[in-house]
Amino acid sequence: MSDMLPRGYSGENCSVARALEVVGDRWTLLLVRDALIGITRFEDFQRHLGMATNVLTDRLARLVEEDVLQRSRYQRHPDRYEYLLTPKGRNLYSIIGALMSWGDKYYAPNGPPLLIVHDHCGGAPVRHLTCTNCGESLGPDDVAIVPGPAGDVVAAELSQ
Repeated sequence: MSDMLPRGYSGENCSVARALEVVGDRWTLLLVRDALIGITRFEDFQRHLGMATNVLTDRLARLVEEDVLQRSRYQRHPDRYEYLLTPKGRNLYSIIGALMSWGDKYYAPNGPPLLIVHDHCGGAPVRHLTCTNCGESLGPDDVAIVPGPAGDVVAAELSQ
């Protein structure tokens, strides 16, 4: 019996597992982070992250396939491409920001290496979940996880 998770989650009815299938490895999240700070070209990703070119090629192709990045030609003869965030990729901003905030809190003893600031006023974003009904800020002790519209399988597993 192996302790490793399977590569695919086709039998899983879990949004977290399905999302991790796309962005669940270290290199992929770092590529998205770099795209969010404006890095778009293969050579720049490679230089900034120090990734092996075959790994970088694989991860970029996967992000394009999943519509997280869009490949766009910026030069002809020879053809050269950049990788731009799609709306789906830009939606990862809050995930990257939350990981950054968590890492700053627990793994940056000399202070955060980067800061997120509001272009308009210089303020910092606040990371929290808010209830859509009452507006209250919610922490892990304030919520319950319940089956959703597609949660029949999950509901059956939870009740066992």
